[in-house]
Amino acid sequence: MLKPLMQQLKMLKSVRLELLNLDPNKVKGKILFCLLRELNGLVYAEEEAVSCGAIGLILGNDIMAYPHLLPTSHINYTDAEYVYSYIKATETPVAYMSKAKTEVGVKPAPVIASLSSRGPNPIQPIILKPDISAPGAYIGAISPTGLASDNRRIPYIIGSGTSVACPHVYAIVSLLKTHYPHWTPAAFKSAIMTTARVLDNNDTPIKDQSKEDATPFGYGAGHIQPELAMDPGLIYDLNIVDYLNFLCSHGYNQTQMKMFSRNPYTCPKSYNMLDFNYPSITVPNLRKHSVEISRTVTNVGSPGTYHVHVKEPHGISVLVKPRSLKFNEVGEKKTFKVIFKVSKPTASVGYVFGHLLWSDGRLKVMSPLVVRSN
Repeated sequence: MLKPLMQQLKMLKSVRLELLNLDPNKVKGKILFCLLRELNGLVYAEEEAVSCGAIGLILGNDIMAYPHLLPTSHINYTDAEYVYSYIKATETPVAYMSKAKTEVGVKPAPVIASLSSRGPNPIQPIILKPDISAPGAYIGAISPTGLASDNRRIPYIIGSGTSVACPHVYAIVSLLKTHYPHWTPAAFKSAIMTTARVLDNNDTPIKDQSKEDATPFGYGAGHIQPELAMDPGLIYDLNIVDYLNFLCSHGYNQTQMKMFSRNPYTCPKSYNMLDFNYPSITVPNLRKHSVEISRTVTNVGSPGTYHVHVKEPHGISVLVKPRSLKFNEVGEKKTFKVIFKVSKPTASVGYVFGHLLWSDGRLKVMSPLVVRSN
């Protein structure tokens, strides 16, 4: 009989997860080693492993950790190949598994999950997606795995993905609305995006799960900072006319426009989607010509003067006019222009990234700059 966990355990030779008909005589009391490239079906394979008496799982993949039915250790795919070689070359391979413990202050954090969707926006590349990154958790009304066979219940469950990050953003908007009851949805979005952070808790650029530097196509404007969103200083607002013009730019006719506007709306003869007053700035087709866009900011804080600071995307020159904006009262609006031009035609391949920052010395209002020149 095998000794319990924390002591030496024999390890079953690797199995293919798609083969769910495991032999209980081979699995019972063993740690299974699973080498896989994708997540699909794993939780159901785990159910089979548990029913056959497995007491642990070593999962070799490049996928983020998530709740399991039995003690599980995640290792990356490269290390997993070494483990696989060890199993194949050893008559009685063994493994040890220690008790799980909670770690706080883990660095680096945050890290963009591998399953997170990535830009550019396939429908309207002028609008950067995603908008923001946020932590994920949900109330433990269901089991950690979500499986019917899992009877465990805990107060809340930490997770990754849009479905568990959205409630956090929704809650932050709800708090903002108690302070700014008359703001538009666009104003809330702007406050959250322009106060986001693009550095992790090591004060280095946010990483992907692959340990490479992430980009705005992974985290949008950055990682959400609710306390700063409460006092954003300036916002990029949008009204109903802006949204109707957006639809016009996509070829909506008068009949279709009636579905969105109570009153008849005539589309302007020309409308530049680059001027859509979004908190991020994306130029998907700069090529050899210069491109000029405009943005309008609204002061929602104390009177003051904001000065611009630009981190130019590689190979792109960025000129902002004017370089400073003075506000005398709440609700005052100011418009500025941003001129993009290729400075080094061979320097950039595909999309390059930078940012535009307005600051009055205390508040920082930052917008991602995303440019493709070829």
